Amino acid sequence: MPISFSPVSTINARDVFLQKIDKELDLPAIGNAVARVVQMTSSDEDAVADLTYFILSDVALTQKILRLSNTVRYRTVSGIQVTTISRAIYLLGFNTVRDCALAMLLVERLSSAKHSHAVRAELVKALYASVIGREMARSSKRSGAEEAAIAALFANIGQVLVAAYDYPSYAEIASLVENEKIAQDAAGVKVMGCSFSLIGQSVLREWNIPEAIVQAMTPAPGGALKPSQKTQERMQQIASFSVETSGVFSLKSELAKITAKNALIARFGSALNITSDQLADLIESAETETRMLAEIMGLSDTDLTEDSASAQSETAGIPNELLMNPTPVASEEGEERHPSGKPVKARDRLLAGVQEIMQMTSAGHAQANDVMLHMLETLYNSMGFRFATICLKDAKTGEYRSRIALGEDAARRRAGLIFTLGKQRDLFRLSMESDADLMISDASDTKISELLPAWHRELFHDARSFIVLPIIVQKNPLGFFYADRSQPAPEGVPSDETALIKILKSQVLAALGHK
Repeated sequence: MPISFSPVSTINARDVFLQKIDKELDLPAIGNAVARVVQMTSSDEDAVADLTYFILSDVALTQKILRLSNTVRYRTVSGIQVTTISRAIYLLGFNTVRDCALAMLLVERLSSAKHSHAVRAELVKALYASVIGREMARSSKRSGAEEAAIAALFANIGQVLVAAYDYPSYAEIASLVENEKIAQDAAGVKVMGCSFSLIGQSVLREWNIPEAIVQAMTPAPGGALKPSQKTQERMQQIASFSVETSGVFSLKSELAKITAKNALIARFGSALNITSDQLADLIESAETETRMLAEIMGLSDTDLTEDSASAQSETAGIPNELLMNPTPVASEEGEERHPSGKPVKARDRLLAGVQEIMQMTSAGHAQANDVMLHMLETLYNSMGFRFATICLKDAKTGEYRSRIALGEDAARRRAGLIFTLGKQRDLFRLSMESDADLMISDASDTKISELLPAWHRELFHDARSFIVLPIIVQKNPLGFFYADRSQPAPEGVPSDETALIKILKSQVLAALGHK
């Protein structure tokens, strides 16, 4: 006899579960981070800068994206190491980096929860689905493809949360699906009073994720699907295909995989115009990338292959602290630095940045904004600055405004950095008038402090060393790079480092000259 629940009882069950997990997990905090990334679209003019800033604000996320960029799968033919996030976005593509950042956020915030093996297994499925969704989006010229890939990533967020915060229900649902062949959502309603899908959609709505993405998470109707001209329906088909294809990843027998692939073609082949050979290639490529991503994110090999519920039972009762966990990505905190914060090997970092920017510009596809962002990030990382920005002149008002900013308190400083170069004699005016790069090692020196404008003393009152690099094209002042530290830098900037900075700047000027 079919199980029947009223909408009211279903909603109550959902609310009870969400209230339970909100006590242990700060859902709004995760939601704010996720929503910020989801709202970034490749068509937005400031998207690359915004995504770069977001990633750089999280050290662990930065290291993982750079590690991904330097894997065999993504490294360029030249073999030059990728050292900046802006370069990673340029090479891998905006959508790839954004979707990977979203996946890494989920893994970082949720993989250490109780019953971590089951949670990690579900997160791997989400990774796999997102890779499939991204590949489908890449080959589609239809609107909504980007959103479908994001929906694929979040489609099993309900499973992840239930595995983490109500494991007995998760295990019982898995048992019903396997032994009684009940559909997963129906099993969820039977055990918990609400489905995984409802939980997932409710969480995403709480996070203010666009409704089109939330709706695309709804499983597509059963049976063979037909091609659709409706954007929302096609998004739903791509997301469902991605999620159902992710089930192939954990199958062990070749016969089971063949059967599953045939079922996928029968169900989605016509709707998504995909053949058996194309599906086989897609699955092989996605498996390779998923394993690579899982390794970078610290998900173990057992998470990739074993059934989550059965594997969890094998370690039941053993504290997570006693289980062998993957080694986290090594940080750069141990790198030798001067007291100012500047890396001792600043020259090597600058050289890597120069090699990257030369490769970008020689390919002929780099936009001026990409080149400027790359230089800013190279300066910020190579020289150990606490804050770095690009200020550009507004042709109508004559005001200089911070357009892109990285580092400590970047949002506040960027918002406040609006000024004009008056007639007063100060460092910034002198630098612009003479087109001179300034590298100040001790801003407290009287000769220097007397030349600091009021806006700088107010906004950067604790800056003790800084650089100013004017941007002038054909005698037309366009703006400048500015970066500072809160400590003096008596080590200065040696001639070899200065030369590399000038090369970086020359590439920016060349890109602006051809704009």
